Amino acid sequence: MTAIPTAAAIDWARVRADFPLLQRTVHGKPLIYLDSANTAQKPAAVIDAVDDFYRLHNANVSRAVHTLGAEATESYEGARRKLATFLNVRADELVLCSGTTFAINLVAYSWALPRLKPGDAIVLTRMEHHANIVPWQIIAERTGAVIRVAELDDRGDIDLDALYALLTPEVKLLGVAHVSNVLGTVNPVRDICREARRRGIVTVIDGSQAAPHRALDVAAIGCDFYAITGHKMVGPTGTGALWARREHLQSMPPFLGGGEMIREVSFAGTVYNDPPHRFEAGTPNIAGFVGLGAAVDYLSSVGMAAIEAREKELLAHATEALSSIDGVRILGRAREKAAVVSFVVDGAHAHDLATLLDLEGVAVRSGQHCAHPLMRAFGVAATCRASFAFYNTHAEIDTFAAALVKVRRLLG
Repeated sequence: MTAIPTAAAIDWARVRADFPLLQRTVHGKPLIYLDSANTAQKPAAVIDAVDDFYRLHNANVSRAVHTLGAEATESYEGARRKLATFLNVRADELVLCSGTTFAINLVAYSWALPRLKPGDAIVLTRMEHHANIVPWQIIAERTGAVIRVAELDDRGDIDLDALYALLTPEVKLLGVAHVSNVLGTVNPVRDICREARRRGIVTVIDGSQAAPHRALDVAAIGCDFYAITGHKMVGPTGTGALWARREHLQSMPPFLGGGEMIREVSFAGTVYNDPPHRFEAGTPNIAGFVGLGAAVDYLSSVGMAAIEAREKELLAHATEALSSIDGVRILGRAREKAAVVSFVVDGAHAHDLATLLDLEGVAVRSGQHCAHPLMRAFGVAATCRASFAFYNTHAEIDTFAAALVKVRRLLG
């Protein structure tokens, strides 16, 4: 039996060298990139795969019998198969799309809009990204359904008892982030989905912040829909996927109409293609999905268990370092947490902090992180967010902490 690699068993300096952008400088100082929750950097293998497609294989998919068309189609469908294996789902249940935002909108318009009615309810959590809030607000306005909100405790965990109490018979859909993009909270989505399923409630899981950082078994989670974003998992922008149970996909009408999503078209009517192609109208981001396939290969070669272990080490180091700085307050101390640290500094605005940190070569995100309701719950206008990936180092965290001390002094 092959041993599962641990963080200590991998040469992380060699892994880091796979990412060309991490070698650059900013304002004359080595770049310390701590914004991977926003978008991950790309290894050379992904960049090369995209370049190779355009140089040697560029053609449209599913529309030509010539060699280039066949190669493009195989590469595109090959990416679907790789991603399906990565998630432990069936390839014919995986809709390729531009990312989680599109995926959740697809569920909203194609599954929820035809089904919800006045008196129905949608339950969301306080920590959701706007991509898992705004589409449901639009659907609620159009159907007469209402939205209920599951609150968090002081640590940033979902109050599960309160959540389950909200799951009354009129609730038809529950939307939950697998991992919070602000707090790093890892939600017990398997338990949550089990409770929802017992009540006949459909579940939509936002997996954007989970897929890059931990091994996933979507089939075991037991949800109805699971959405991911490719650019957060070291793949190209404009890529992602929606997994859905086959029975849902077969019952859902198309979200967009056009080429590829049809079997036969006449002015008398149209016969739609089978899922998942029914939901993939038009020319897709072929090169992007070739790159996403390469990203899946890359993550798998490093090993998701090793990545998770490495990032837990980095999180512990960063949490200890920031906790030792006077005036710094970390938001979110969940029992299980991904490598994200959102923080505020007494007397300093988050944008000022991020601007001054950038002058030190440190890239952190500042603002409300597409999570306005969560910011309000914590009583802050904005935070800085340092988010770590397996290509970061302990030395970078030390430099970041030293820069934060320096910046805090400058701000008084």
